[in-house]
Amino acid sequence: MKSPPFAYARAGNLADAFAFLADPEAKAIAGGQSLLASLAFRLSQPTLLVDIGRLSELSGVTVSDRRLRIGALTTHTQLARNALIRLHAPLLAEAATMIAHPAIRNRGTIGGSLAYADPAAELPACVVALEATIVVASAEGERRIAAAAFFTGLLSTALAEGELITAIEVPVPELPMQTTSDRTAIVELSRRSGDYAMAGAVVKLTLEAAQIARARIVMFGVGEGPLLANLVSAALVSHDLSAASIALAQTALDGDIDPPEDQHGGPEMKRQLARVVLGRALTKIMTGSA
Repeated sequence: MKSPPFAYARAGNLADAFAFLADPEAKAIAGGQSLLASLAFRLSQPTLLVDIGRLSELSGVTVSDRRLRIGALTTHTQLARNALIRLHAPLLAEAATMIAHPAIRNRGTIGGSLAYADPAAELPACVVALEATIVVASAEGERRIAAAAFFTGLLSTALAEGELITAIEVPVPELPMQTTSDRTAIVELSRRSGDYAMAGAVVKLTLEAAQIARARIVMFGVGEGPLLANLVSAALVSHDLSAASIALAQTALDGDIDPPEDQHGGPEMKRQLARVVLGRALTKIMTGSA
């Protein structure tokens, strides 16, 4: 299919972008890796595309006040390679390498991925697992939205009309991830390398005295968005990370997800795939390969 006709404007700064986006038929475009596909399938039909790809206000990665701030225009390739991200949020660096193919990773941005909110995408699940904050702004000012509240349904978010994602902020422990008791892992299953995930799991554990003190499990590809697996998380707490506790978590997962049928298969197949990726993610942490 072909995209519908549209006008194009390049924003020179954020004020320009907000002025253009005051038109309810306008849509922001950065890397375009999600938006152009939705245009081709007529899932989105804006009359004006506002190019925000050169706005310096949306770029850069910094750490201050125990927060890792990632500009919305940070590409997937930059996520994978940036030293601060690899040190303080290695989960994001690992997830970025799983996204599609190099050409797409070089153009696609974290802000675009989160705004598009594909339920099978890696980065929305990761920011929920990391308890990140999504910073958004419009001509009216700035808002800060917890990642868990940002994704509101299938391809939908808490972004209001005229708002842009400007940055993602991830809490940073006093010591880098590699030297704390926090451990993260992401595992997904797809039909071919570069395809969207049929099912995926993101795991963040806090270990104390060889036991799980806190767990945050997020599933993707098995619902309308990233799904917090609260029953799994509760089942893991106070257990050691062993084959028995992994089996317990896989059993608890049935109460957390209700996967719809999709092009990959029916609900029962999706449930089985979800159990597999959850087990593999926990095993990565248990064996020290995460």
